[in-house]
Amino acid sequence: MSPVVDLPPRAAGEIAVIGLARSGRGVAKLLNKNGYHVYASDAASTAAFAACAKDLRSLGIEARAGGHDLDRVGKAALVVVSPGVPPDAPPLAVARASGVRVASEVEVALHFLGDSRIIAVTGTNGKTTTTALIAHILQQLSGDAVEAGNIGTALSEIALAARHPKWIALEMSSFQLHDTPSLDPLVGVLTNLSPDHLDRYASVDAYYADKAKLFSSARSSSHWVLNGDDALVREMATGVAGHQHLFSAGREADAYYDSASAMLVLLGKPLAGRSELLLLGIHNVANALAASLAVAVADTSHQTGEARATIATALRGFRALPHRLELVGEFDGVQWINDSKATNVSSTAVAIDGMERPTVLLLGGRHKGEAYSPLANGIRSKVKKVIAYGEAAPLIERDLASHVAVEVHRSDFDAAVAAARVAARAGDAILLSPACSSYDMFTNYEERGERFRALAMVSQ
Repeated sequence: MSPVVDLPPRAAGEIAVIGLARSGRGVAKLLNKNGYHVYASDAASTAAFAACAKDLRSLGIEARAGGHDLDRVGKAALVVVSPGVPPDAPPLAVARASGVRVASEVEVALHFLGDSRIIAVTGTNGKTTTTALIAHILQQLSGDAVEAGNIGTALSEIALAARHPKWIALEMSSFQLHDTPSLDPLVGVLTNLSPDHLDRYASVDAYYADKAKLFSSARSSSHWVLNGDDALVREMATGVAGHQHLFSAGREADAYYDSASAMLVLLGKPLAGRSELLLLGIHNVANALAASLAVAVADTSHQTGEARATIATALRGFRALPHRLELVGEFDGVQWINDSKATNVSSTAVAIDGMERPTVLLLGGRHKGEAYSPLANGIRSKVKKVIAYGEAAPLIERDLASHVAVEVHRSDFDAAVAAARVAARAGDAILLSPACSSYDMFTNYEERGERFRALAMVSQ
């Protein structure tokens, strides 16, 4: 790894941590443990954030919920930002105006991680499953691997441990990449690119610019695993230094799916059969290929016959993550599939494409700035009815009513799920793949998915 962020001398002043969610809590504790004076704050004043601030204060960290001391932030030696804090938030604006450097929680955590070997994963869709697959495979190969980053465990929590793992599979969102210019992974993976987060970014180009920061530290010895089926990915990687390795779900590449034999092929040799994967959808075949290829090129010892057999075994034992095309169950002949993590149009399009039964589709939540009309082609071939709910329901109806029957439920998620149950028949599937954020009705997509799961089970 190349040198990461130079932390200021401990005597230079305090470090301000903005945001008290998981990554903010972790990095505040990490800095405090290593002798830095830390001020941590969050604009939210919920009970959870108040409890977090209290916990941090018990460790000697100055922390508050419900607002920021902007004068204090402007005088900090460094500002560390959580990924959920938008770039135009007042404390970040003050930091920039005062010439204070802003770094991500990941950037700081990397400073303390020593010799851990990192495979970093980003992309619009599939990055969480790919990250989990990489960690799962590496754990089978080495017995010493963890997953971290946007997948749920803050990298600072890994850095806080007395012993650091040999391997880290690190999921990086565009928000995290924005302030992590020194990221220099052993292998970087770019799963795919499509518009997302247009409620936060001024343009799709700005969003892609943050994704491109995966390559900020590219050099001749770098390894990049890229989606050979995605023209935007290939274009973004054009001219990037290092070794480029392609995966494809439809044509020969370094790792590809051979539809004639229904086999996943890795570095020229069959790896595993499609029927052996416990994952729905061709996009998950692509995720499995990306993960296997990233692990294989990370260390030549992972390319031996014995290692390939271990990789194949790991793929066979991997199950879908919660809220990502998760098969909740089949009741009265109807499959219930929880894809609550699909918070943008492109991820919902992928889910629809992977459906193998006539589908009743639950779409809705808080609108993120994208039109829903790109879903029309998939809906015409796979979806028998759309149940639109939440704040986005009128826009969904506007964009899709000419292509499919749309039933609208504005403010009652339970009623929307009940309507889907009524519309489905034995042999059908009910798919929650919202293409929207959850924040109009739920705290997060996990809560939405859990509610869907509970409602699926309610009459069983």
